Amino acid sequence: MDDATLRRLIPQALQGIDLAWPHARARGKVRDLFSLPGGRYLIATTDRLSAFDRVLTAVPFKGQVLNQLSAFWFGQTVDIVPNHLLEVPDPNVSLVLDCEALPLEVVVRGYITGTTQTALWYRYALGERHIYGYDFPDGMVKNEQLPEPIITPTTKGRAGEHDERITCDEVVERGLLDAEAWNQVQAAALAVFGRGQEVARKDGLILVDTKYEFGRAPDGELMLIDEVHTPDSSRFWLAGSYEERVSQGQEPENFDKEFLRLWYAEQGYRGSGEPPTATEDLIVQVARRYISLYEKLTSRAFEPATDPAGPRIARTLREYL
Repeated sequence: MDDATLRRLIPQALQGIDLAWPHARARGKVRDLFSLPGGRYLIATTDRLSAFDRVLTAVPFKGQVLNQLSAFWFGQTVDIVPNHLLEVPDPNVSLVLDCEALPLEVVVRGYITGTTQTALWYRYALGERHIYGYDFPDGMVKNEQLPEPIITPTTKGRAGEHDERITCDEVVERGLLDAEAWNQVQAAALAVFGRGQEVARKDGLILVDTKYEFGRAPDGELMLIDEVHTPDSSRFWLAGSYEERVSQGQEPENFDKEFLRLWYAEQGYRGSGEPPTATEDLIVQVARRYISLYEKLTSRAFEPATDPAGPRIARTLREYL
């Protein structure tokens, strides 16, 4: 797909998916949920792109990449922990089992990096050495690999509020999960992250860090939910140039939304005030990275659906209601 086609589709992406559907369950920053009979719901993944906790722009085919790449990863990790995916009836849509989401998200970090105020590197660069319950030695450099992956859980913030970063001990102390359940979640998160690193390494990539959500099926079984190892939920670097770029103080070449977030930070924007408008060239570069990551990880050519997503998803909903 050439750049001219991607530029032509930017206005369509910006329009997003607006169904005004009577069975809407929730509208998130980048996903819309629709309730269905039989303990199921549809997740429609949109082209909206958020960073700094707000929607900043939209990227053509982002929703399709996230939806289908996440489905790929569910298949890659089902031997570790079950997931809620039932079917992918549309490039933008997943049919899933209705699970009770756990009241936290699990962030697994393999490197000391980041640009936001909650990032490991941001806090380390300010002089902190005890961060999220972990002790860090002096002398670390930005984007350096950690000796072992670490877990930094977050609570789920209410609408309009930021998630709260907490320590692993606080999960049990606050009664979010009991010790047995939390140990189960941590073991599953680290195992899925390890699988992700293994698959990424084979494709010349580094899985840097990621966010997981877990839930409980009606029978109480732990399940992996939401999205997995996508450019929105994870950070991926190109392995071949990583060491050289870090040694020169440069940012590693990435294939995720950090590319866009870094651009905003370079313009002086970090989440407050009016954000600068992303240029068409920038949006095309982001789209290329998303599509390239999908193709690298799945070893499949990306074949997008170019017709508007709204009518497609409406037809899909009618089929299941």
